[in-house]
Amino acid sequence: MIIVSDTSPVSNLILIRRLDILQKLFSEIIVPPAVDTEIRALKQFGIDLSEYENAEWIKISHPINLQKVQMLLTKLDAGEAQAIVLALETNCDLLLMDERIGTNVARQEGLQTIGLVGVLIKAKENGIIKEVREILSDLKQQAGFWLGEKLEKQILENLNEI
Repeated sequence: MIIVSDTSPVSNLILIRRLDILQKLFSEIIVPPAVDTEIRALKQFGIDLSEYENAEWIKISHPINLQKVQMLLTKLDAGEAQAIVLALETNCDLLLMDERIGTNVARQEGLQTIGLVGVLIKAKENGIIKEVREILSDLKQQAGFWLGEKLEKQILENLNEI
């Protein structure tokens, strides 16, 4: 399974020290250089990136179609644009992306996307985590992750965690 990721799913899991969820679920993740740069920028805020920096299962790959990247930069940031182009070029199975505009563009390009909440649901279904509720709480408190109350309640009800 080929998985390409944008910045936020990886960085949010780094912030709560649960990057292992991605490894256990997907075994290998590909990120473009702009995403790697955005993640490494967390160091300037005192964030420990050793788990990320030592993750041999995270590969950095450059998108080839720079013209397409430039076109996408008119509506997306560099990480999102490179991730979408890389996902198209690798014919990936899933693109990990949380941002709404980027996700919409990716889907218009024919890509299958999943956000961090979807990753957590998949992790629970696969027995990698016991509860989504606790991780969502950590994400909100430690990473500033935003999820609407109504949606969160619906997700937790669907997972029988309420």
